[in-house]
Amino acid sequence: MARVTVLGEQVSVQGYALAGAVVLVAEDADAVRMAWDGLTDEVAVVILTPTAARALGPERVAGLHPLAVVMPP
Repeated sequence: MARVTVLGEQVSVQGYALAGAVVLVAEDADAVRMAWDGLTDEVAVVILTPTAARALGPERVAGLHPLAVVMPP
């Protein structure tokens, strides 16, 4: 089953758990990269906070799997 994951700072991502998303809290760039590298094949979509997207850089989030979407600032 495909999953939706939300990655970023706790204050921005915690509410997504109520909708059934897997929430990965990452407060700094190293934690964001470690969480991204740990994503499994079950993850189809990752919603990133703007800070998390900057930590990963455009080359990491440009692929089709998982599909990455950045929250508006």
